[in-house]
Amino acid sequence: MTETQRPLLEVQGLCKQFPGVRALHQVNFDVIPGEVLALVGENGAGKSTLMKILAGVQPPDEGQILIDGQPVSLANVNQAMDQGIALIHQELNLAGNLSVAANIYLGREPKRFGLIDSRAIRSASAQHLQAVGLQVSPDTLVGDLSIGRQQMVEIAKALSIDTRILIMDEPTSSLSQGEVERLFDVVRSLRDRGVSIIYISHRLAEIEELADRVAVLRDGENAGLLEKDQITHDAMVSRMVGRDVSRFYQRTSTPPTIDSDATPILKVTDLVVPDHPQHKVSFEIHAGEIVGMAGLVGAGRTELLRCLFGVTPPVDGDIQIDGTYTPIHHPIDAIKAGLGLVPEDRKEQGLVIDFAVEPNVSLASLKAHAWLGIWIDRQREQVEAAEGIKDLRIKTPSADQIVRYLSGGNQQKVVLSKWLVMNPKLLLLDEPTRGIDIGAKEEIYRLMESLAESGMAILFVSSEMEEVISLSDRVLVMHEGHLTGQVSGGDINEASIMNLATGIQAVS
Repeated sequence: MTETQRPLLEVQGLCKQFPGVRALHQVNFDVIPGEVLALVGENGAGKSTLMKILAGVQPPDEGQILIDGQPVSLANVNQAMDQGIALIHQELNLAGNLSVAANIYLGREPKRFGLIDSRAIRSASAQHLQAVGLQVSPDTLVGDLSIGRQQMVEIAKALSIDTRILIMDEPTSSLSQGEVERLFDVVRSLRDRGVSIIYISHRLAEIEELADRVAVLRDGENAGLLEKDQITHDAMVSRMVGRDVSRFYQRTSTPPTIDSDATPILKVTDLVVPDHPQHKVSFEIHAGEIVGMAGLVGAGRTELLRCLFGVTPPVDGDIQIDGTYTPIHHPIDAIKAGLGLVPEDRKEQGLVIDFAVEPNVSLASLKAHAWLGIWIDRQREQVEAAEGIKDLRIKTPSADQIVRYLSGGNQQKVVLSKWLVMNPKLLLLDEPTRGIDIGAKEEIYRLMESLAESGMAILFVSSEMEEVISLSDRVLVMHEGHLTGQVSGGDINEASIMNLATGIQAVS
């Protein structure tokens, strides 16, 4: 090994245990200066725990970390930063009410005569923004920027501490295609400057395009290392799950036959969503259908689902459930009408993250199943949690496990279980597989099929084209708050969907 190939970072025998969960066991890997090392694995493989240890958020139980061949202690975030390690979380850690410059130097403000030197902060921030190609004023409020631009602010912030090792956790999960391409350009530029990147993503096509090497984790242990010429989708998947998995999910069920006289489960007529008051949206969904909703970032899909569920009441329009006009001004109205919503942000909106599995499963049904509408039926709560764990194959030591310590895929299953207890007529799913691994995705796909076969109607939003194409009986496509059209049957393909998603009207 030459001097230039000597690892910048070495992880040796790292172990970490949580109550009832072995997160990491004897994990080893290294990072060479100026390379993109991708870290992949199913949810629960230990990726997040490993990154938190490297960033000083959590201590390891065993093992050591070396920088430039010397053992280091990363007992807290500041010690990690002193070693040039920065972590950009999937959920960006920025203050939207502060300027870009203030965010970049938050907590590390240079001072002059005992006062914060605002001029120095703006000047230095401008240089870091230029380095990542973000052409905005340092005085711009972060809350006024798109998610993609906020991502660049996070990278500029990392550069301001002379980062040598940049850890990126699912950095493209909320970005448009154009923003993804810009991010890739920045990552390559940083690599060329000698910065090492640890890149975590479930989007394996990104890994194929970007990574110099791939380290694979499975069940908290090393499952393989792929060099550049070995990085393929199938090679990564087989090491992640320990078996061969087909590239895209193949549906086994056939679309339901809809009688022209059948009453739809959901009929929306001239619905006006507050975020897009200039457009009226109309569509219907029948029992047993899986209807996908496609569109580019900002198309208004999430806003529509939140409106249907009463999170943001509609400005105008009618909603019919089973042929009955049903005003929905609050989630309670939606739940009474037989609707359930699995939100895009499961941690903030779908779960009480520091509660156990059992109370999370029973959250939506507490009032419906309470004795005399007052006292919680503990026995029923236990039974429902046990059934949810069994039926959805939730990997947890017990129903008493705190949800925070479950993997993303298993957290998503807890959210789904919460609604299945209510046996809804219509299940609304917003990015149901965002941030979860290929194995957990397949389980959720099979669950969606099974629910549709039982007669439940499903409306789901997804930004993954393959997911929309492979699962949907019909696809509704939105563009800037407007429903531009729908495709079904053999017309469900990328070209027809993208034409509608970019504003081209459907040809009936």
